[in-house]
Amino acid sequence: MPLAERVPALRALLAQTGIDGFLIPRADEHQGDSLAPHAERLPWLTGFSGSAGIAVVLTERAALFVDGRYTEQARNQTDVSVFEQCHLINQPPSVWLQEAAKPGQRIAFDPWLHSLDMIEKLAEALADSGVTLVPVEPNPVDMVWGAAQPPVPLGPVRLHPDARAGRSSADKRAALATDLQKQKVAATVMTTPESIAWLLNIRGADVPNKPVAQSFALARADGTLDWFIDARKLLPGVTAHLGNSVRVRDPLEFVEALRGFSGQRVLLNAAACAWGIAETLTKTGATVVRGTDPVAIPRACKTEAELQGARDAHLRDGAAVIRFLAWVSREALSGNLTEIAAADQLEAFRRETGVLRGLSFNSISAAGPNAALPHYRPTPEAQRVLTPGEIYLIDSGGQYEDGTTDITRTLALGTPTPAMRRHFTLVLKGHIAIATLRFPTGTTGGHIDAMARQFLWADGLDYDHGTGHGVGSFLSVHEGPQSISKAGTAAALMPGMILSNEPGYYKPGAYGIRCENLVIVRTLDLPGAEREIMGFETLTFAPWDRSLIDLDILTPAERAWIDAYHAEVRAKMLPQLDGAAAAWLEAATAAL
Repeated sequence: MPLAERVPALRALLAQTGIDGFLIPRADEHQGDSLAPHAERLPWLTGFSGSAGIAVVLTERAALFVDGRYTEQARNQTDVSVFEQCHLINQPPSVWLQEAAKPGQRIAFDPWLHSLDMIEKLAEALADSGVTLVPVEPNPVDMVWGAAQPPVPLGPVRLHPDARAGRSSADKRAALATDLQKQKVAATVMTTPESIAWLLNIRGADVPNKPVAQSFALARADGTLDWFIDARKLLPGVTAHLGNSVRVRDPLEFVEALRGFSGQRVLLNAAACAWGIAETLTKTGATVVRGTDPVAIPRACKTEAELQGARDAHLRDGAAVIRFLAWVSREALSGNLTEIAAADQLEAFRRETGVLRGLSFNSISAAGPNAALPHYRPTPEAQRVLTPGEIYLIDSGGQYEDGTTDITRTLALGTPTPAMRRHFTLVLKGHIAIATLRFPTGTTGGHIDAMARQFLWADGLDYDHGTGHGVGSFLSVHEGPQSISKAGTAAALMPGMILSNEPGYYKPGAYGIRCENLVIVRTLDLPGAEREIMGFETLTFAPWDRSLIDLDILTPAERAWIDAYHAEVRAKMLPQLDGAAAAWLEAATAAL
């Protein structure tokens, strides 16, 4: 079905069922950010391919809601005569619907694709408008999509060795059971595939770039666990590895299992659990206990085995990135290198390691004005050639069995302008401020976010994304609850957490800049300290583009940090390189 016919077809279907509108989020049943092809309903209906957003289709109007990262991309990819373009934060669906929907209208939603929190907040916002939210199954978009909709994935599930994890699954499940007993709940509903993969020490292949298996689990206070997954996915040895305390069950039995908790207390994360799950528990007479994912913090605080794996993975990955940077320095000025060709070459260098399991996300390979779009993805129909005089930004990462990587480097193609150099250096100063920060126990990412922005703010500049996100261990490249952002989080930074440090600056229509390394939160032994103090250990080792550094606005301490970092890059990486790449690294890491 052509794109232009999809919204009219959806409206016709809704009219047949007495529905006046429908919510289409970019989400699946697990509220994740990596979707299997069959769950990509938002791009199928609208054409918008960004990683976050929601559309609302009414009988006469429709709107697409995206955040500041995707404003320009949304306008370019969607028919603006069909979809009004709205800012997800400044004009969310709750505000737009109060104006666009009429009293008495019924707006439908798929009960599996929206969190309990989201639906409750939307219902509260619409309470005085006369508009009613109604759950509907099956999903109307799926019905319009029909036979062309891809099948549900059956990616193989394999064991993740205890030696890599640093803890056995049995040990993790015993600790979880103790936690549930302390919270006086019968069980917790696990809806996040990353948490299930971590808890069971397994990895899957159901979604792009993230080694997880789409499934649900009910972890009980008695130490047993029901795992609702298609048994066809399980490779030999998985069931035996889990033991008798884990029961593998058909996913079609999940809802009925929820109905078995009548009269019992069940823990769920309202921000990540589908509304339909909570509604089923409530209707069956269970008491829903709202809380956080009980394995989120243990998963985020990596074991020493996982941290050593992360270090090893980053050394391996860093060598591939340096080979790529040396290659780009030779090829970019030819005027023939495209964004996709560059990204493909970087992936090829990673594959030459022989142990790459996949990319951790689709590479952001952005030249010139495309780099001003923080989450730009090149397509064969709309990509640029790397051109002298412009900036090139490459944000990429790999999945290895011992760790997950994520790195951004910004390169000048030829001689940068003074403005490019100033903006890059302001961003790098913010990166250094985070990298060198010392902070006490209890500090959150929200407390320190301004440290990265202070130099941009002083010039009247800023960026519309967080400064850092959590990163998993051969899991999701975006992991919570840890983060560094204006929005803040209740989760304190704790030893063993891995985060990105990635301030940026984006000049619309011209260029974009981002400086990203991954870091580990570590406890520091500071002489004379009167309380526990933490800081960051850098994981990522690849040089910054020296031609973009404006020495005049660096302090002596910042210059010393850059020189020390480049010396460490050189010491760690030269033994893995030879020939042109080694020579390039020697020059790229020379003292300022």
